[in-house]
Amino acid sequence: MNFKRLTHPAVKTIAAALLSLGLSSPAQADEKFKVFLSMSYIGNDWQAESANMIKAMAASKSMRDKIDFKVQVAGPNAQRQIQQINAMVQAGADAIIVYAISPTALNQVIRSACDKGVVIFTYDSPVTEPCAYQITVKQELIGPQTAEWLAKQLNYKGDIIFVHGVPGTSPGDIRSNLAKETFAKYPDINIVAEAVGMWSQSIARQELSKILATRPWDTIDGLWMQVGCYTAASMQEEAGIPDDQKKPCVGEGSNGHRLQMLPAGTEVDGTTATYRPMGYPSISYASPTVEGALALKMAVEKLEGADIPHMNYFPLPLLTNKDIKLCKEGTWQELSEGCNVFSPTIVTNPGWFSSIYSADTPGLGLNAALIGEPED
Repeated sequence: MNFKRLTHPAVKTIAAALLSLGLSSPAQADEKFKVFLSMSYIGNDWQAESANMIKAMAASKSMRDKIDFKVQVAGPNAQRQIQQINAMVQAGADAIIVYAISPTALNQVIRSACDKGVVIFTYDSPVTEPCAYQITVKQELIGPQTAEWLAKQLNYKGDIIFVHGVPGTSPGDIRSNLAKETFAKYPDINIVAEAVGMWSQSIARQELSKILATRPWDTIDGLWMQVGCYTAASMQEEAGIPDDQKKPCVGEGSNGHRLQMLPAGTEVDGTTATYRPMGYPSISYASPTVEGALALKMAVEKLEGADIPHMNYFPLPLLTNKDIKLCKEGTWQELSEGCNVFSPTIVTNPGWFSSIYSADTPGLGLNAALIGEPED
């Protein structure tokens, strides 16, 4: 019998019974579950922050005595991620938390792991293998709702720049494809330039610079970007475009972008020429970086015998200018009261993502996202 596949209460009951008979139990030596994190692409702020929040959950008071936790990074290589997941299963994994590089490439290794009793829990980037447990926002809502917002801002006509995320991932492809379908309904809206931004502010700047070399700002009416609105507003500031003439932008929930969305003149400590309130006309959406931490929590609950649905949807943060609220400190309690952006004195990196709150992960606040530490 594999005691580690039983729930903790069951393990303890059986161990007690064996002890009463003068026997020992394998669970005595190690009652902790073996849990692994399998990450794929990590070359952006979102992935680094998400990993911090998962580590904070693993270190939290409610979790640290229950699990033996290890992290591996495959990079944007499906075959390497498959090899690492296989190795995790062979190492005795009870659960594996996965950011999948592809919705289909990992299906066979996930199915094999499930058949061996391993709980597989993906976050943000779903897979099509039905045995996996998953948590994500409804990616299908992002493209249509944000594209519709931008179309309305432009009175349904104009030339726009379109910046993709990470090609091949479920979130990146679903968002882009459905946004394009929405724009196609409006014949006077033209996508005049496209780029792959890889969910990175620095890459967004490189790609926008290439586009602007042949299409200056006065020929552009708006931007639809998976990540890069902070950069787009900053580049317009650098070009001398006043706040009330900056082009409307669909984009990420980065702290810099949301700070720019606050009304111009709002008093905020530590601002710079571009990292400041501008009243920038925008809609900010996000896959919250707390999704992976919640996946870890739910995977352990499943190992302990809880009834967990296979598909779990996280509420989609979709914020316009009127919804942005400044946090003073960033405690979990303050986040629970609705704040969603931080001053530059608190968050020095404008590319850092400020959608970090979940009611189901008490204690995971600012420090969890910044340095991987729970509040406890």
